[in-house]
Amino acid sequence: MISCTVCGVREAFYARLYSGEKLCTRCFLESIEDKVRAVIARHRMFEFNDRIAVAVSGGKDSLSLLHILARIERDFPNASLYAITVDEGIEGYRDEAIEIASENCERLGVRHFIISFKELYGYALDDIVKRIRHLESGLTPCSYCGVLRRRALNVLARRINATKIATAHNLDDEIQTFMLNIIHGDTSRMSRTGPAFDEELPNLIPRVKPLCEVLEKETTLYAYLRGIRFQENPCPYASEALRNDVRNMLNRLEEKHPGIKYTIYRSAEKIREALREKIPKIKLSRCKVCGEPTVGEICQVCQLLQGI
Repeated sequence: MISCTVCGVREAFYARLYSGEKLCTRCFLESIEDKVRAVIARHRMFEFNDRIAVAVSGGKDSLSLLHILARIERDFPNASLYAITVDEGIEGYRDEAIEIASENCERLGVRHFIISFKELYGYALDDIVKRIRHLESGLTPCSYCGVLRRRALNVLARRINATKIATAHNLDDEIQTFMLNIIHGDTSRMSRTGPAFDEELPNLIPRVKPLCEVLEKETTLYAYLRGIRFQENPCPYASEALRNDVRNMLNRLEEKHPGIKYTIYRSAEKIREALREKIPKIKLSRCKVCGEPTVGEICQVCQLLQGI
């Protein structure tokens, strides 16, 4: 029997190659929860009286985050925890995810709120995809979905008077975004991403990422070990995104060089801090079409919708 290197008592079942640890089930679960606690504390993500809206998609990451925050909510006795879900309108995919998300919320005693693209924009994502197939914009379904979903989360969080939106971006998501920003040369966006966006901007709810230092595969393992039911089928549009190729590249690197994902993450943090000193803060105005916050005259959401 190979003993757990943390407790030294129970049998190890998981080898964490990047750290050299061999962990039993209990120590693995505790290590994930402790890592999330440490990230929350380091970046001062929550205040004692926050109304926290957890963005729940029905996948492994968001449901793991919801379960973890429900477990550690006692650290913030006056805080309130809610779940918010965006129904993009993807036939045969999103309905199952919403059902699973609602089931988990009921299990945890967390109130669940849902908003749809159809309600907010007049189009389901499937409708948008049919329309953009005829355009030569070079934009993928994910390009539209990402922008529209971010707006929808903000609108719904405002409706329930949330003070923070907690998203389930894991470490893999963070370094993929960093690499994509490098590919596109988007230094402005690079400086604004990170574990916590706490700059106070009118009508924008601050966002935090408590899972930002947890590997995607460890989030998945956490969900399985906790018996969390989640949607396992990937989004049917995901394979069209450049992010998918970046993900595969980074996974291959991690196989050959364990720990390189954390190395890239730390590098991204250093670059982000250096950029913040040079790139001016965002100045927001109101979109002339919808009235939502924007850096230009017309927000990106309205530009996309006008284009279809």
